[in-house]
Amino acid sequence: MKTKLIHLSLLASLTIGTIFAQDKTTVVAKNSDISDNLDLRAVATVFGDARDLEDFERRLNDPKTQISNLDLNNDNYVDYLRVIETVEGNVHLVVVQAVLDRDVYQDVATIEVERDGNNRVQVQVVGDVYMYGANYIYEPVYVHTPLIYTTFWVRNYRPYYSSWYWNYYPSYYTYWNPFPIFRYRNHIHVHINFGHTYHYATHRRCAVVYNNYYGRRGNGYERRYPNRSFTHRNAGYANRYELDSRRNSNGPRSRNDIASNATRGNRESRTFNSSATRTRNEARTSRNNEARGNNETRENRRNTARVNTESRTRNEASRTDNNRTYSERNRNTARERGTFSNNAKRNSEPRERNVMSTGSRRNSDARDASSRGNAPSRNTAPRENSNSRGSESRGNGRG
Repeated sequence: MKTKLIHLSLLASLTIGTIFAQDKTTVVAKNSDISDNLDLRAVATVFGDARDLEDFERRLNDPKTQISNLDLNNDNYVDYLRVIETVEGNVHLVVVQAVLDRDVYQDVATIEVERDGNNRVQVQVVGDVYMYGANYIYEPVYVHTPLIYTTFWVRNYRPYYSSWYWNYYPSYYTYWNPFPIFRYRNHIHVHINFGHTYHYATHRRCAVVYNNYYGRRGNGYERRYPNRSFTHRNAGYANRYELDSRRNSNGPRSRNDIASNATRGNRESRTFNSSATRTRNEARTSRNNEARGNNETRENRRNTARVNTESRTRNEASRTDNNRTYSERNRNTARERGTFSNNAKRNSEPRERNVMSTGSRRNSDARDASSRGNAPSRNTAPRENSNSRGSESRGNGRG
């Protein structure tokens, strides 16, 4: 039993240690990627809530909400995100850039707004290829038509271009330190409106417009660190979506993904809890079995002792019974002997009495006989005397 308990405890420790080792490895992988510091679904939510592009920029850099967690220049402060716009036909290309230094910018994402011939507006939020990999695209479907749509297609429209740059920021903006990745993920979830739907897409609708802009894109961080692109950081993954799907990211991508990821997370937690519970239950079961075995051995010992005591008691009882029987037999024998002797005495006394009565009877008979024998002699003697006297008298009378 002890050997089984030792094997079960070793198996449980190895299983739990392996699970925790896998979790630690996953956390390290998440912390190592730059794209984890800005969730594009949160950017799409802010875009749908903004009145115009100026308000959109203010919401991106609001210290109260802290939508961004990017610190590309490694100064321990979250980089300011500026917004610029390019217009071509019915397409508005809204670019989000991180301000890293004086006249140094890095494109982070683009929001491509297009209106078709039926006046239907379609929006794609596309991550920069250096930051998120190729074709990392979300298409938000808003519950209500965003107010910002009404500002794009008006007469005498002027593209928006941010007036803020390095060390010259709006009054509402203050520096804040970046979160650890796991805290940022928990924080940014609150600022994603999951009432909207975020569809992942692999095809870029405004590819022509973006190609025209590509030569003017900000790539200051890319030029400093050309070997830190997404493909170099995550070999074997085309973009952030594949990375999330393969490493089971905690951040869901749509309402369907929320449910599926929640279900997966619950299943994984249930599996982990069930495995841990099984190992613990096995250990507890083994312990209980050992305790039961010990209790059984104790009970067996107790039962053996009880049996021995009962047998001893029975033996003693039998001995006492035998002694009692023996003593009773002896007593009965003595009683029988006494009774026999008394009966013998009683029987002998009548016999003696009978003998004595017989003897007395015999003596009385003898006495009677002797008396009877003596009586005739006595009677004969007087008769003789009387006879002699009569004869004498007769003789005297005759003479």
